[in-house]
Amino acid sequence: MTARSDRRYSTNNNPQQLLGSWFKKNNKYVLPPIVAIAFFAIVWQILCPPGSKGLPGPMQVIADTWDPYIINPFFDNGGTDKGLALQVFASLQRVAIGFSLSAIVGIALGIVIGVNDFVFRAVDPLFQVLRTIPPLAWLPISLAAFQQSNPSAIFVIFITAIWPILINTTVGVQNIPQDYRNVARVLRLKTHKYFLKIVLPASVPYIFTGLKIGIGLSWLAIVAAEMLVGGVGIGFFIWDAYNNSLLSQIIIALIYVGVVGLLLDRLVSFIGSIIVPQEHK
Repeated sequence: MTARSDRRYSTNNNPQQLLGSWFKKNNKYVLPPIVAIAFFAIVWQILCPPGSKGLPGPMQVIADTWDPYIINPFFDNGGTDKGLALQVFASLQRVAIGFSLSAIVGIALGIVIGVNDFVFRAVDPLFQVLRTIPPLAWLPISLAAFQQSNPSAIFVIFITAIWPILINTTVGVQNIPQDYRNVARVLRLKTHKYFLKIVLPASVPYIFTGLKIGIGLSWLAIVAAEMLVGGVGIGFFIWDAYNNSLLSQIIIALIYVGVVGLLLDRLVSFIGSIIVPQEHK
């Protein structure tokens, strides 16, 4: 390889040039959110100037929370005195357990209900009633049943996320094209093969719609539940900051909540884009 080609190879792999090239290709997606966030921050700062009473401006929030919540989100002083990254991680652990259980139960029940008209007619009224109950209304029941805060919070996540997963899975199974069913009859597929080869693949787009809704509701529910059950978690952190009139800490925690919620939504969407067949995208 010549010196000239070496220089070209080195230049093309320069991190700054790679970043610039990526930005040029994606600026129509990156630039609008940056402009919107900057505009929002400017308006917020104008409405809440330094020294004003009430809601702090963005500059004041940064000054109040810079050390340790921004520069050291992983600090751990024991008990509930932890950085925001550790608070979020504790909440995500609960969400992971509750959401996983709701996905397993919701998909399994949705398939069973979707393939059997009698079962659907029997349980649909009950499910329509249960799904309208606000998530936090289940908390006293779960506390009475489990006698501990952590399982109670996980149950609230489970009961919140299961309905969109179950309902979307049921609808997906019921909407399987009749041609698919006819092929299964012609081939005389056994029950387990019918589920694996026909039912599950055809209902996958609906299932991921339910999962996407469910993960968002799970994150909403855990923040609210932790405000009441206490312990380490982003919800309790927000409630504790409110009780101590630390508005800047509440705002920075809400930013964490929003960013994590966006990442969870994008994660499920990304997995769905890989698994869902091309014709359904």
